[in-house]
Amino acid sequence: MEEHLVTFTLFGQDYSFYSDAPEEEVEGAVAMLREELEGTELASKSTVPSSTMLVLGCLRLAARYVNLRNEFNSFRTTQEQSVYRMIDKVSSGME
Repeated sequence: MEEHLVTFTLFGQDYSFYSDAPEEEVEGAVAMLREELEGTELASKSTVPSSTMLVLGCLRLAARYVNLRNEFNSFRTTQEQSVYRMIDKVSSGME
């Protein structure tokens, strides 16, 4: 994929970087960060530096990701166990 320039404004500051991710994904990530930050009490306080807000927003998103990854791993383990139980049942019925 070819890199393209991504530009957006957050807390009155312009950010630019190059990315090879599809534009939809980048826009989705920026929108998710905005949504995460708007939901915080700190968003309404102008005394908090924007860099601090961005770090806190990223940490909140990372925490959500870790939680989803753990839930997925638990789901996958449960599904694998179900498949193995089904295989055991089918195998024992064939004997």
